[in-house]
Amino acid sequence: MNPLEEFKRRHNRRAFLSGSTLGLGAIAAGTLLGDGNLTGGGNLVGAAEANALPAADASAFATIAPKAKRVIYLFQSGGPSQMDLFDYKPELAKRFGEEVPLSVYPAERKTTMTSGQTSFPVAPSTFKFQQHGQSGIWLSETLPHLAKVVDEICVIKSMHTEAINHDPAATLFQTGSVIAGRPSMGAWVNYGLGTENANLPAFVAMTSNGSAKAGQPLYDRLWGAGFLPGRFQGVKFRGQGDPILDLYNPAGMTRTQRRRMLDSVEKLNQDRADQFNDPTIATRIAQYELAYRMQMSVPELIDVNDEPQSVLDLYGPQATQVGKYAYNCLLARRLAERGVRFIQLYHRGWDAHNNAPKQVPSQCRDTDQPTAALLSDLKQRGMLDETLVIWGGEFGRTVYCQGKLTDKVYGRDHHPNCFTYWMAGGGIRGGMTYGETDEYSVNVVEKPVHVHDLQATILAQLGIDHEQLTYRYQGRYFRLTDVHGNVIDDIVRS
Repeated sequence: MNPLEEFKRRHNRRAFLSGSTLGLGAIAAGTLLGDGNLTGGGNLVGAAEANALPAADASAFATIAPKAKRVIYLFQSGGPSQMDLFDYKPELAKRFGEEVPLSVYPAERKTTMTSGQTSFPVAPSTFKFQQHGQSGIWLSETLPHLAKVVDEICVIKSMHTEAINHDPAATLFQTGSVIAGRPSMGAWVNYGLGTENANLPAFVAMTSNGSAKAGQPLYDRLWGAGFLPGRFQGVKFRGQGDPILDLYNPAGMTRTQRRRMLDSVEKLNQDRADQFNDPTIATRIAQYELAYRMQMSVPELIDVNDEPQSVLDLYGPQATQVGKYAYNCLLARRLAERGVRFIQLYHRGWDAHNNAPKQVPSQCRDTDQPTAALLSDLKQRGMLDETLVIWGGEFGRTVYCQGKLTDKVYGRDHHPNCFTYWMAGGGIRGGMTYGETDEYSVNVVEKPVHVHDLQATILAQLGIDHEQLTYRYQGRYFRLTDVHGNVIDDIVRS
């Protein structure tokens, strides 16, 4: 068929459906809009506004009794060393410098950065470990603040993944696929549950840089919407200057003038949307309106100086420094208070290839106190039970030394076979350890947890069946967990 004739045919059909008061478009909109409640199932209104491709039965998304209202995901970019933080292996001290057996760590699982080494000596952790809390969870001496709240967390030692390089590994955790282009977890949650506060985004992302070393690149697609309508993507708060560009009116422009300008732009955009039925135009209209509302809500949000000094002291000396991890943790609590549903923090610098004994403590000085403060702060405000907090990176580190091994210096390469995550609040059982690794901290030997299992559990705590949260794209129904994933029932409070 002639492309021009096909365009005319499709356009006329769309115009009829969107313009007819008795057409299918009006009937569908009436069904989707329901009672107009934006706080529950806000995704339905969003899908109608954006003229998105139809998802699966959206009423099936929230089919589980939710234990959490929101998520704060503390992503430690670079791959924290499980052996230097959580996975205590005291017997390895006796094997210092011995070769790791090929039967334990085969050559094909090594990266190109170390596969050319002629020796793969055991590098035990230089840090002392101690049991803490009533639960007796083992923690490294690098985590003295987390030790004070250890009974709030569930330590998962048996995480594993397929990806061995940073970008695909981080992409898998954030989007459910090593292939770029899929929606991020926060976008899926936004699509499935909508927003609780119309004046703030439902999904916010923030980044910070560690003191240990320069971090890996973090691409906007990690908090992007992928093939979902663009209105579901995360809004990134910048780490310097204004958190959001153009948040404040230009000099000489009043709020009334800004409103008049937006109304004019909206009319032009709406005329174009009516003509072409392009969902990106509807998304743009919605985002302009959100930005206008944020002009009133965000300035108050980001001014943490109104916090009591005791709270600022709790988070540490960097709590008021924009762009620092401590500031982002405090901001995460403030966002949670205001109904933001998915809050994603990325902290770079965990990639300890050459000097773990120096780099790991440096990263912990950035993160330990603010992380523990966030848990304490949420708990004392009565918010921890309804806020799911997650901590972890894209993979772990090797037991063997990368480079030359000495009694004071060792490096660790990427290791996807086993590593540690922890979760707290939001219906998760605190004060417990789940899963075990072998004597070398190389492989999982008990209760393995895959990336998709973690994602399925996060969604379940929010009341979403991960198998039902789907979106039709290019002829098939996609979901965050692809065709995998099992909820980790043993770590969930009954």
